[in-house]
Amino acid sequence: MSMRNALAGLVLLLALWQAAALALSGRYLIAGPAEVAQWTAAHAGLLSRALAVTGANAAAGFLLGNLAAVALAGLALLWPKLTGLVSGLALVVFCLPLVATGPILRVMMGPGEGPQIALAALAVYYTTLIPLLAGLRAVPAAWLDLIRVYGRGRMAELRHVRLRAALPYLVAGLQISAPAAFLGALVGEFTGAERGMGVLTIRFTRALDVPALWSIAALSAAVAVAAYALIGALARRFLDEPPPVLLAPPGAAPGARRAALASTLAVVAAVLAAWWAGLRLAGLSPFFAKRPGDVLAALAWAPDAAQTRQALAQALAQTGAHVLPGYAAGLAAGAGLAILLALLPALSALVTPVAIALRAIPIVTTAPLIVLLVGRGAAGVVVLVAVMVFFPTFVACQHGLRQAPGQILDVFRSYAAGRWRQMIHVRIPAMLPALFASARMSVPAAVLAVTVVEWLATGGGIGGLMALSASVSDYDMLWSAVVLVTALSWLGHAGVGAAERRVLARYAPEQVRP
Repeated sequence: MSMRNALAGLVLLLALWQAAALALSGRYLIAGPAEVAQWTAAHAGLLSRALAVTGANAAAGFLLGNLAAVALAGLALLWPKLTGLVSGLALVVFCLPLVATGPILRVMMGPGEGPQIALAALAVYYTTLIPLLAGLRAVPAAWLDLIRVYGRGRMAELRHVRLRAALPYLVAGLQISAPAAFLGALVGEFTGAERGMGVLTIRFTRALDVPALWSIAALSAAVAVAAYALIGALARRFLDEPPPVLLAPPGAAPGARRAALASTLAVVAAVLAAWWAGLRLAGLSPFFAKRPGDVLAALAWAPDAAQTRQALAQALAQTGAHVLPGYAAGLAAGAGLAILLALLPALSALVTPVAIALRAIPIVTTAPLIVLLVGRGAAGVVVLVAVMVFFPTFVACQHGLRQAPGQILDVFRSYAAGRWRQMIHVRIPAMLPALFASARMSVPAAVLAVTVVEWLATGGGIGGLMALSASVSDYDMLWSAVVLVTALSWLGHAGVGAAERRVLARYAPEQVRP
């Protein structure tokens, strides 16, 4: 996308924004670009100080989270038998709702920047790990055979073949992670920080200061878009190799189901052991830090267990009714728009900036505004969940469509096959690993979105229940909610993974082999 086209897209975005502000004038919902610019200029010092704090925390979390993702991916590739355990533990940690882990980290780490940095790292490591694992597997079987013919081991395979193949996927993960790191730092500031953009968001939300909120949203979006564009520019500068033709034997590896079951049991045992040992070694008070046995008692045989189960069931049912349609809508919109822009690339300059802005503005900033605009009912929550899922799906699918091998496309062009036929037979099959990777990543992201919206705006569902439990120190309810949300996110991820394995076994068999 050229600079001229990018400027045209930015002008279109500003025009749409101003038109919406004029249309809704007097309803105190949207501040136009001129009003936002005026407010920003008048409070430049305040915003710059807050942005410096939040940006530093987000950058530190971005670095730590992505380093952790690279280390975990390398560990899984060098010792394939650990892949299930590593990815399972990483998934469980990523599924922990930030709405609940934020206050817990605040109590454990105390005041300071630690919780913000930790939450930013937790928000990004998995969104990089999943595309990176997909990229490390996206190599032609012939290249691996060549390494083995020369008697080289897995380290040579990783160094000479898999790392180079994984770089485009790593870039996609980093681009998705950049806004997520900012979001994680903001959520951390919501839990009791003294300074930062999140603190200002809370302050201006309570004051219903619409120009201030839109100034924070615009500034946050600008930072996220800049990080996204910088990573993309670096990728275009250094990654200029055409994608290879991936050929691999079909079918799943023998014993895959038995290995998956053993891996699941190992993950459950490791999580319970780490949970119990971590709290015991930390010496935290049992009043606040609940062990596995405490949660089991709260749900099964405590005097108020029936009330606890009923409250959780009602909250989960309300949340499920919002998160499922939002998740499906976000996936469909992200994949559909990526395919549309591949068929009609001239639209990319106009649509891509709007698409990035939708996700680049942190949801903790936009949630109150969108709920005010769409309503506090189901529609507002579904829209916000869809927005949260849309961006990683859109970025991943755009990247996947670009992985269509040029040699295969040349064959189709030589037979005068049109764009649509190339899309159906070449580009969409090449996109499938990225689509499923984003679908798996989006399960916890959708849960995060719905709990944040319920926490900040609607007060209902499991997010509202967790916020209420934290405010009244009902830690049995809070820990029980965290465990159930994490378990359901894990099950949703496993369901998507099962569908992924069935589809990729036919269209991308290299992805389902160790």
